[in-house]
Amino acid sequence: MADLVVACSGVRPEPCAAAPTLLFRLCVEERSGLDVRAVALRCQLRVQPHRRVYSRLEQARLAALFGTPDRWAATQRPLQLATVTVMVPGFRGSTEIDVPVPCSYDLEVSCGQYFHALEGGQVPVLMLFSGTVFSAGQVEMVPWDQECTAELPAAVWREVMDLYFPGSGWLRLRRETLDALQKFKHERQLTTWEETVKTLLDRVGTSPVDGGGAEGGEGRGTGEGRGDGCGAGDGEGRGDGDGTRGSRGEGR
Repeated sequence: MADLVVACSGVRPEPCAAAPTLLFRLCVEERSGLDVRAVALRCQLRVQPHRRVYSRLEQARLAALFGTPDRWAATQRPLQLATVTVMVPGFRGSTEIDVPVPCSYDLEVSCGQYFHALEGGQVPVLMLFSGTVFSAGQVEMVPWDQECTAELPAAVWREVMDLYFPGSGWLRLRRETLDALQKFKHERQLTTWEETVKTLLDRVGTSPVDGGGAEGGEGRGTGEGRGDGCGAGDGEGRGDGDGTRGSRGEGR
């Protein structure tokens, strides 16, 4: 019988993916001496916000997600980061693989809000495993109690977002709102979406502190392309798990 142990040794950005992606480096060890032909490994990643401390600025930024700090004991539940599947090639003893984990900068997705609020430090991540082990003459299931923890630096998340959306962020808007913005932009002959939003902010006396730096990233950071439902799809796909241990069977 296969005796698998999985551990995470680090996280780094993937610079050449089609969308923001983190690479979790896993060490997979088989301790019974079995000749493993392959492992279909399914990994569920959950951010554990209650396992770190927060600065006053971070507490203020996280109020929309968790409420005031006096309520955090009840509201700081695990956040579903992703569920991914990876094929581990055949090995004997141990091997290492990279697990690509896609990330979202949509600020209506809980994990996007959470990471955007952080100034720095480490983010505890729980990795839950399941899957199938293929060896000579037998097929076995990965035990459902197989799990490990990982430390995801907030700076690494920021780095991967800056690779794909430099100096920018995403907002999801209804099509009707986008149509109204498009009309406002056209009527006033404004060049960019950044200029459009800045003009609206100027009218209510709330201009951005730095109006120049973000314009360079306007092509990637506008809400125009997100209005067709992309942001909504991501939010629904990541919101299925309730973040509790009891939902582990459903999440898998």
